[in-house]
Amino acid sequence: MSIEQFIIPWTEEYELGNDFVDSQHKKLFEIVNNIGNYCLQEKDVNTLSKTLDFLLQYTVQHFHDEEALQIKCNFPEYEYHKKLHDEFGAAVSEKVAEFKEKGSTKDLQETVNEIVITWLVNHILKEDMKIKDYL
Repeated sequence: MSIEQFIIPWTEEYELGNDFVDSQHKKLFEIVNNIGNYCLQEKDVNTLSKTLDFLLQYTVQHFHDEEALQIKCNFPEYEYHKKLHDEFGAAVSEKVAEFKEKGSTKDLQETVNEIVITWLVNHILKEDMKIKDYL
């Protein structure tokens, strides 16, 4: 597996035009890329565990902030968007718990990366971009 499959560069296509949300999205990319690097370089499990915990905490804060912005700008798909956030949070929490219970395995690393990377990119490009018109 090549490192490119675990690393997602930030590009302008992900920008909503809201500095606060864009900076949080950039931070999420940074965290996800750190996780990918830890997995590929087989860094120590404690560091990876702490990074996964930070990802969970950061996404909770980011989702809260983004949802508050949606309410403020009267985004009509707020409830649906919140549901997507909640589902993602639950999926990542489940995988982090599995990681802590079973330890780091290649399959689990790949699953976490696939879930996080695929969801993050698709969510920003498909769902978050809908908010852009209401900002």
